[in-house]
Amino acid sequence: MTRLSSIRQQLTPSRVNIYFSILCFFFPPVLGSVVSFVFNGGGLWSVLLIASRKRRFNVDRPMIALTVAIYAYCAANLIASIVNNSIVRDAPHLIPLVTFLFFPISYSTWSITPKATLVRIIVLSSMAACFVALLLAIFQQYWLGMRAEGGAGNAIVFAQVLCLAVMMCVAGALSGVERHRIALICAALGGAVAIVYSGTRIVWLALLISGIAVLLINQQRLRGWNLARLLLLLAAVGIVIAAFGFQTIAERLDFLRSDWDALGARGDYDTSMGIRIALWEIGLKAFREMPVFGHGAGATQLLIKQGFQDQFALSLGFSHFHNGFLTALVQAGILGVVTLAAIFVVAARNAALVLRNRIDPIERFGATMIVVLVITYLISAMTGILVGHDILDSVLMVFLVSGTYLASGHQVSLAEDQALPSVTQ
Repeated sequence: MTRLSSIRQQLTPSRVNIYFSILCFFFPPVLGSVVSFVFNGGGLWSVLLIASRKRRFNVDRPMIALTVAIYAYCAANLIASIVNNSIVRDAPHLIPLVTFLFFPISYSTWSITPKATLVRIIVLSSMAACFVALLLAIFQQYWLGMRAEGGAGNAIVFAQVLCLAVMMCVAGALSGVERHRIALICAALGGAVAIVYSGTRIVWLALLISGIAVLLINQQRLRGWNLARLLLLLAAVGIVIAAFGFQTIAERLDFLRSDWDALGARGDYDTSMGIRIALWEIGLKAFREMPVFGHGAGATQLLIKQGFQDQFALSLGFSHFHNGFLTALVQAGILGVVTLAAIFVVAARNAALVLRNRIDPIERFGATMIVVLVITYLISAMTGILVGHDILDSVLMVFLVSGTYLASGHQVSLAEDQALPSVTQ
C-alpha cells in the first residue's frame, strides 16, 4: 500500500503530461501507430478530466481559430456522407475524425506543462527518435534488403514523421533552447540518412525546404557564427548524406527516369509514376462528377478500382489518390478541400504573426514547429497522403497542439501539482 501511495504521489498531472509528451514525440518514426493509441487515449482521458472539472478549458484565440477550421473540415466530411446518403458505408472512415475533434481538448490539458519543459521534451525526444530511426533504417536497408520504414510500416509515412523530428533537432540546435548542440546536429544528420534510406523522394524535397525555412527563421542567431564554419558544416552534412545514401539516391532517381520514359514513349501506366498519374486522372474525373460535396469518405477505394478497370484496363486498388488535396476533393468536394486548406492557412498565419512580432526563443520555436509541419505535410501531400492515415493524423494534432501552445498560448497552473521532475532542470 505504501508503494502504491508513493506511485500515486509521483503521478501528478504535470508528470503525466511529461511522460505523455515524450511518447508522442518519440513514437511516430520508431513505433508507428502506437502514437495513435497514445494521442487518442490521452484525448479521451482529457475529455473525462474536463467533464469532471479537474481541468479548465483553455481558451486561446489562435487555438479557437484552429479549432473552427478543424471542426469545419470534420463537418464537411459528415455533410458529404449525408448528401450521398452513405452514412453507414462511410462510418468506418468517419470514425478516425475523432482524432481531429480532440484538438481543443488536448490543447487544454497539454497547456498545464511549463513551456520550457515542453520544448526540452520535444527536442530531446526527437533527438532520441532520430538515433533509433537510423538504427532501424540501417537494419532494414542492409539486413532485410528493403526500403526503410522504421516502425511505421510504410516508408512514406516513416520519412514524413522523421522529417519533423529532424527539423526539431535542427531548430533546437539553432534557436538556443537546448545546450547539446553537437548531439542534436548528429541526430539530425542520422535522421536525414534514414530518410534517404526510405527512398521517399518527395520527403527529400520537404526535408530540404524545411531545413531552409528553419535556417531563415534563425538567421539572427546564425549571424554570430563564422560564415566559413557554417558553410563547412553544411558541406560536411551534404557529403555524409551523399556517402551513405548515394546508391539509394541513384536508384530512386533512375527509377523516376525509367518511369518517365515508359509513360512518355509507350504510354505505360503500369509503373510507380504511371500509377500516380492514372490515380490523378481517375480522381479528377470523380471530382467533376460531384464537385461541391464529393462522393463521401467511403467511396474512394471503389472509385479507384473501377477507374483503373474502365480507363486503363488495370486491376489495381488503392485507399487514396496519392495527392492529399485531390483525395479531399473526391471525398468531400470543394467544401472539404477549402476547409482542409483552412487548417494549414490558419496554422501558418498564427506562426507568421509570432515570427513577425515575438523575440522570445520558446515562442519562436513553437512557431517554427508549425512552419515545418505545414511545409512537410503540404509537400508530402503532392504525391501522398495529407490526412486520413492514423499516424499522420495523430502527429498533425500533436504538432498543432504543442506548436500553437508554445507560440501563442498561455499556461494553465494547477495548485495540486508537485515539484517537476529533473527534465526541467
